[in-house]
Amino acid sequence: MGGESTTRTAPRSGDTGPVGSRTGQRLSGLAVALGLVLFLGGFAWGAVVYRPYTVPTGSMTPTIDAGDRVLAQRVDGGEIRRGDVVVFSDKTWVTNAPVVKRVVAIGGDTVACCSKGKLTVNGKQIDEPYLPEGSAAEITGFPTVTVPGGRLFLLGDERAGSLDSSTHLTDAANGTVARSAVTARVDAVVWPMNGMLGRPTGFEALGTLSSPGPLRTIVALIVVGAVLVLGGGAYGPVAKLLGGRSRSRTRTEPAGAR
Repeated sequence: MGGESTTRTAPRSGDTGPVGSRTGQRLSGLAVALGLVLFLGGFAWGAVVYRPYTVPTGSMTPTIDAGDRVLAQRVDGGEIRRGDVVVFSDKTWVTNAPVVKRVVAIGGDTVACCSKGKLTVNGKQIDEPYLPEGSAAEITGFPTVTVPGGRLFLLGDERAGSLDSSTHLTDAANGTVARSAVTARVDAVVWPMNGMLGRPTGFEALGTLSSPGPLRTIVALIVVGAVLVLGGGAYGPVAKLLGGRSRSRTRTEPAGAR
């Protein structure tokens, strides 16, 4: 009849109903799958490469404060370079617990403190911007030490109160620690979220610095993976919402005389 009207919705190619096109569903599924691979793979890689530690004392202040949680890359002692902040255990240092200090000299180096308030290694004054402001005048000096091969000389960044190589000079190894005692190199402070440790550029004139670990890459994988999972998972609800709005706006056409 002339007064009748019907609602006609033109069919859409590939439409599978309220959740959008078949191609969109496939792409969202692929995004979720890829995201899970990146997300879980990043966590797995991080678990293999890094170990968390809680630093119990303030001997590394202000670089690392007491109670800070750090991530340290598992490394072989032979990979350690001057300026690295490392985790090690040495029974001659009274405690068997892991200790966190900064490597300031390696086997064959001569190290002393202080010349005009600065540490000297192989006769060169070392610029150490990571030390507490105004701490140079408080640093207790120590005589020149020649580090034996295969060993390390370590100091805390809070020099005035750190129990480090300078306080173990009467030991048989002049306060030095074997490279084999090192289990990890600290890359970042993760709680509070202070981020990656600064580069110890003051040691560049003495040799190559350590390359940063893969922490930034691992974090990027986890973040990208999470975005893909969330984005792919949101496709269905978003497509359903948009589809509902589209249907509510469908034109009503007169049926016409038959």
